[in-house]
Amino acid sequence: MSGFRSSVYRLAVLVLLAAFTFGITSADAQMTRRSRRESNANRQARVIRTVQETYSHRYEVFGGGGFLRFRSGEYLQRNAEVTWATSGTYYLNQKFGIVADIRGGYGNAKVGNTIYNIANPLITEYTFMGGPSYRFYAKQKTAISGHVLAGYSLGNFDGGSKGISATKLGMWATSSRPVFSAGVNFDYNFYPNLAFRLTPTYVGTTFNGIDLNTGKSNGSIQNNLGVNAGIVYRFGKIK
Repeated sequence: MSGFRSSVYRLAVLVLLAAFTFGITSADAQMTRRSRRESNANRQARVIRTVQETYSHRYEVFGGGGFLRFRSGEYLQRNAEVTWATSGTYYLNQKFGIVADIRGGYGNAKVGNTIYNIANPLITEYTFMGGPSYRFYAKQKTAISGHVLAGYSLGNFDGGSKGISATKLGMWATSSRPVFSAGVNFDYNFYPNLAFRLTPTYVGTTFNGIDLNTGKSNGSIQNNLGVNAGIVYRFGKIK
């Protein structure tokens, strides 16, 4: 009888130990799950705060450079130009802004050898534009926005022609003409107020020239494609 009681006692102890161990394990698991949920919640809250801080800036300034494929005359091949670009944006809210944009481009027109002994003269263009911008994607590290701009361009096609008129070389006449542009900004945020930007861009210029065969003015919209890259700095707060 005493042996039976001893077995029952040992069994009860084992049951109690198992229940205690299971209770501790279950409590630890619940605490781990609760801690994970709290950690995820904290992380999500931090991301939300960062996104809010990043895109609540009132002002945005961009500066950088790139290249442009430009058609410098009605019958000339496109030439590659080195460009610089700078812009400032005033945000009315976190999505919609107003842009002021200035750019410059420098290249050599593909004129080839001529009777004037001038080959591939230097040409320059400067554009002054403004227009709306809309940010349609905004995350903690990346953002995408688009803009449509219009203004006027200054084209100097006589600067490298050694006193020969640019139109005699088949280029556009040096002049100031309307210009328009569209582009998409891809931003990668280093900090809420600092980002790297890559902008594929279209630039439509409207320079005119002289048809060397007829002597009449010619010209059309020049569809020029390029890309700019640089740094974005944000400051101020949208109230």
